[in-house]
Amino acid sequence: MRTATLGPEQRAEALAAMAERELDVLVVGGGVVGAGTALDAVTRGLSTGLVEARDWASGTSSRSSKLIHGGLRYLEMLDFALVREALKERGLLLERLAPHLVKPVPFLYPLQHKGWERLYAGSGVALYDAMSMARGHGRGLPLHRHLTRRHALRVAPCLKKDALVGALQYYDAQMDDARFVATLVRTAASYGAKAANRARVTGFLREGDRVVGARVQDVEGGGEYEIRAKQIVNATGVWTDDTQAMVGERGRFHVRASKGIHLVVPKDRVHSTTGLILRTEKSVLFVIPWGRHWIIGTTDTDWDLDKAHPAASSADIDYLLDHVNSVLAVPLGRDDVQGVYAGLRPLLAGESDATSKLSREHTVAHPAPGLVVVAGGKYTTYRVMAKDAVDEAVHGLDTRVAECVTEETPLLGAEGYRALWNARARVAARTGLHVARVEHLLNRYGSLAEEVLDLVAADPALGEPLQAADDYLRAEVVYAASHEGARHLDDVLTRRTRISIETFDRGTRSAREAAELMAPVLGWDKDHVEREVQHYEKRVEAERESQLQPDDLTADAARLGAPDIVPL
Repeated sequence: MRTATLGPEQRAEALAAMAERELDVLVVGGGVVGAGTALDAVTRGLSTGLVEARDWASGTSSRSSKLIHGGLRYLEMLDFALVREALKERGLLLERLAPHLVKPVPFLYPLQHKGWERLYAGSGVALYDAMSMARGHGRGLPLHRHLTRRHALRVAPCLKKDALVGALQYYDAQMDDARFVATLVRTAASYGAKAANRARVTGFLREGDRVVGARVQDVEGGGEYEIRAKQIVNATGVWTDDTQAMVGERGRFHVRASKGIHLVVPKDRVHSTTGLILRTEKSVLFVIPWGRHWIIGTTDTDWDLDKAHPAASSADIDYLLDHVNSVLAVPLGRDDVQGVYAGLRPLLAGESDATSKLSREHTVAHPAPGLVVVAGGKYTTYRVMAKDAVDEAVHGLDTRVAECVTEETPLLGAEGYRALWNARARVAARTGLHVARVEHLLNRYGSLAEEVLDLVAADPALGEPLQAADDYLRAEVVYAASHEGARHLDDVLTRRTRISIETFDRGTRSAREAAELMAPVLGWDKDHVEREVQHYEKRVEAERESQLQPDDLTADAARLGAPDIVPL
């Protein structure tokens, strides 16, 4: 079984190795596109480095709607090429690349008008299915079906009877976006890429007009490194313009940030066996199954404030509640909301004043010799964006380079996953865990779940659940720090697990237990544990305060009341 470890020692070794000799490609940005670019480059045989200023997926790539989808609404915009491309990627991820991480999810689309709307929407969903099947990667999902109102209300009893005259049901897919990125980084490392988070680019090295490397600060250790590379790929998403400014190049396009917020509510607050997709005056609204919860989102508004910590205002939360309550028989209130998170979409500006109409297409450019920029796009098509970025970088290398092979390269944990899934009852009997726990681990780690189970075998106490977040085992916290690159408590509670949005206390009751589990792995003393816990509690307090504010300006000011654990 292929594996890789992103522990403290590997991080230090990676920084030293990147500074030791010139790389073929250095990727800046540890979101899904940057991680995908590193995997693409290293699997072509290129010496590859990857640096991220904060944590893996700490920006946009951990704050999405958690969907892998073709983008049904883009059909209405007649953007057939984007939908076709995304549906192919959806199929690859479901069937070949990451079946342990990407899962089918059903959606119900309520019809509100008799006759014409069923024909209109039904034709769109039929085309969606047909485009998926035509690419040869649609077999993993059921085809859509038409439902009467009575049938729709049996499937989704939560709906008001007068909110629909019938419905369509179709399938897309979902994943844990931050976990997916961490797995991408580990997969790249398993093929030889050097990866370091909490490593911030402070400037670029130039020889004449050519970019030949980057100055990188170890944000935690305090060291500075000069990392030289034949080609650098800027994959920093909403920070693209800021990164470009370091080389005095604003680039050929402008990236604009659009804020999307999501609410997390307990499963029993919405009685339905399927997700929902609702049309709003601006876009669409999703109610997405998420374990023992629902995710409700999203908004689509311009954002020009702090990019690292976009804040959800009271107005944002009311907008989502008002829209979802327009179809729910039992309305949701503020007290039903367990978690709230906000993210920024990196959109290519120039086509429209309204962010909901800006392009989800991506662009690759070579603004200066030695520097490639990739921006825009959507999570589902990260692999295509990465391929295009490396293809562009290859033009600047004076050697023959192999073609992209990521279409045939499963992510770590995919190999052997289905066999282990079939044997999950035996795994449960062998380990003493309930079969539901084994299923949880397999759907988060795939065949790498064996590594988590090894920790439990060595220390049975790690097989117990966290006291205040019993969906997760104590071993998962240790594994996050020892194998998955988690450096801080926030990394574990917010991204390696989803405790920060899946509990009403937003992780504060789990903070001390988790920090004490991380301490031996990361060498923390009692004072350090205390700092981590206090920082996390202040972050949650600041987020709660921001969500009471009436608008973006006041919400942003409240959220910035809690500084980063490592100031940047």
